[in-house]
Amino acid sequence: MRSSVITEPDEIVPFGPVLVGQTEKTLQALLRRTLAGTGLSEPQWVSLRVASMLDGHVDRAGLISAVADRAKFADTTAIIDGLTERGLLANGQPTDAGLGLVTSVLAASDKTNGSVWRDLPTDDVEATTRVLNQVLRRARELTRDATADVEAHDPTAELTASTSQAGVVSAHRTHLAF
Repeated sequence: MRSSVITEPDEIVPFGPVLVGQTEKTLQALLRRTLAGTGLSEPQWVSLRVASMLDGHVDRAGLISAVADRAKFADTTAIIDGLTERGLLANGQPTDAGLGLVTSVLAASDKTNGSVWRDLPTDDVEATTRVLNQVLRRARELTRDATADVEAHDPTAELTASTSQAGVVSAHRTHLAF
């Protein structure tokens, strides 16, 4: 008997959580290989990349909120502080060294993993972009609903959520997405 969760490499996985999860895990493995030798972990890379994408539109608190909102890292503040200590961020913005590292990692990723993305049919890419963005919006909404449920039962969570929400609103006003 075959499990619908375990698939052969060439088997078509139906659209849904299994396909998205397997894709994410495989891409993370490629990312870890690309990050080897940089001294960056996957959460540090994501945080530095978000900082570079926000292009100076947020400060440290805004970056922490933006990364926490997008990546859901439990230790976002420590990650940002670690990148700051390494000289890759200053006040939530990438330094020249940080931007240089982003450029280097993106170039290495394109060289070793670019074939994953090249030559995909434009119509398929556009359709996939629309569908995955809708899934992301729905999942974020559910995440916010779950956070609100927790806060409703934990009076100490309100202050943390209010502080986090302020930075998220600030980051969203810039109309920049992860």
